[in-house]
Amino acid sequence: MLCENGVRGEGVLGYNSKKVKKVAILSTLAALLDDPILADVPKKPSLSDVDTLINLELGSAMCISIVKLDGTSFDVAVMNSATVKDLKLAIKKKVIELEQSKMGHRHISWRHVWANFCLAHHNGKLLDDDAALHDFGVRNNSQVHFLPYVVSKGSGRHFKRRKHRFFHGLNKLS
Repeated sequence: MLCENGVRGEGVLGYNSKKVKKVAILSTLAALLDDPILADVPKKPSLSDVDTLINLELGSAMCISIVKLDGTSFDVAVMNSATVKDLKLAIKKKVIELEQSKMGHRHISWRHVWANFCLAHHNGKLLDDDAALHDFGVRNNSQVHFLPYVVSKGSGRHFKRRKHRFFHGLNKLS
């Protein structure tokens, strides 16, 4: 738009400014997310979240129901080619989102969770993080549940913690 002095301007209210565009996009996004059809979209979706949900509608992603130890469940969406690690990341993201919506910020030690519990599907434990979910028979609308899991000493995965003695040489009599 040309101003009176012949110079291109932003307009009277700065309609084309970046802040106004950002506010307009955020308000449009908020209005879209309030739509009941888009109820499964997170409140602050990332590009990967939106991409996974689009692929779910197209059939190249699957919705998996995760059953917790208390019997409650929640759904996560992952690609058809997802691995156990991808499922664990989706579970982590969903649980953090659910916890923040209920109680605000709360820290969960995922190292502790995966050290003491494992995921299972039809009595098969999903222990190999690099294995594809379809190798375990996990399909769209499958149920995966948590199981208590203790790693045996012979597996070599966990070691007994060694005490660090800084002055261990001072205890010996010379």
